Amino acid sequence: MGLLKKFGLYIKEQNLFQPKDRLLLAVSGGIDSVVLCALCKADGYEFEIAHCNFQLRGNDSQRDEAFVKALAEKYEVPFHLKIFDTTEYAITSKKSIETAARDLRYDWFIDLLSSSQQNESSKLDFLLTGHHADDNMETVVMNFFRGTGIHGLKGILPTNGKIIRPLLFARRSELESYATQHGLGFVTDHTNLENDYTRNYFRNTILPLVKETYPEAPNNVLKNIQRFRETEILLEQALEKHKKNLLEYRGKEVHIPVLKLLQTIPLATVFHEIIKEYGFTAHQTDEAILLLKSETGKYIQSATHRIIKNRSWLIISSIQSTEAQHILIKEDDLQIDFSSGFLSIEKKDIETFKISDNPMIAQLDFSKITFPLLLRKWKTGDYFYPLGMQKKKKLGRFLSDQKLSITQKENVWILEMDLKIIWVVGIRIDNRFKVTDTTRKIYSILQSISTQN
Repeated sequence: MGLLKKFGLYIKEQNLFQPKDRLLLAVSGGIDSVVLCALCKADGYEFEIAHCNFQLRGNDSQRDEAFVKALAEKYEVPFHLKIFDTTEYAITSKKSIETAARDLRYDWFIDLLSSSQQNESSKLDFLLTGHHADDNMETVVMNFFRGTGIHGLKGILPTNGKIIRPLLFARRSELESYATQHGLGFVTDHTNLENDYTRNYFRNTILPLVKETYPEAPNNVLKNIQRFRETEILLEQALEKHKKNLLEYRGKEVHIPVLKLLQTIPLATVFHEIIKEYGFTAHQTDEAILLLKSETGKYIQSATHRIIKNRSWLIISSIQSTEAQHILIKEDDLQIDFSSGFLSIEKKDIETFKISDNPMIAQLDFSKITFPLLLRKWKTGDYFYPLGMQKKKKLGRFLSDQKLSITQKENVWILEMDLKIIWVVGIRIDNRFKVTDTTRKIYSILQSISTQN
């Protein structure tokens, strides 16, 4: 079966797009995107061409731009060009050149699709890229060594929103044969032969070495991709059951009972799949598991979230959100925002200290405090030693004695250390942490009330 017929069958079988759809083709000038153009033209699809000049290869970048522009003229289709300062973007965004180029081009492609929607006659329905089966194989092998888990082993998908890859069925050798048979010209990127980039290293070095021992390795990887995709479906079904059993959603937080999680099999896989949604990497899974048997107050964090151990629970909480119900306070924190306002924190020497009877100010003996502290809503069962008392008192009873309404009680926060309440925020400190004659340094916290409460 010829490549053109396989192309048409793959589009129909995968339901990628319809004959009436107008397509935007991402064209680099290499053999894969040139063949993609030829196939779309031969099958009668209406398309436009988009080309990125990343200014990374000197004169070759200008050569590729001119080639693709001429290709658009040959097919008499609109030509879109974007010139990027990729190196500058990579530096400012602290990304690798590979990642920077990928982000720049896809952001621009999506912008082209979006802006085209304003005019019905020139509307573009989908973006097509020239990724083929060998690209998919390379991606799966790289993901295996990166440790991405089963999700990375499913490879490149034929569709991702408006992005479509209709050549995933074809090996690179098939594209080369088609180009030769039809006299298609294309440009060659000499950097593909260099190993400066990860993909090139796998393509030029790792995979050829593997193939020497296992000649069928490329085909075996491609066959396994479908198995991995089906395995992922089974994994997702099992994970949904585990999540339903383990996760309790309280406002913007996720609470996980430690004992239930410890009984989960397989623990590491299930836990990783839960926490990766909050920015935690596979390498942090072992750290997260250690939290299960750690003391209260221990935590790990990603760029956006923390996992906090609090008694018999793990709590996944946003670092930034003021809607969090459990907030860690580290020794160097100076201000903490939360739903009832914010806390301003100072450390003072005894020489500059003046006692205050304002309940909105907690003045504590710094020598008796260990970090991190935990700011959270109070709950039934909490108790503390109110200032001036030598006996503990249930916090619920204390709040009732203070004549707080039900609504006021719902908005009470406590500051906790090692399972000990040190301050019922804005109401009373704990007697065990008060300033005494032996105090040398003061931990002073001022609560400011949010104007929205």
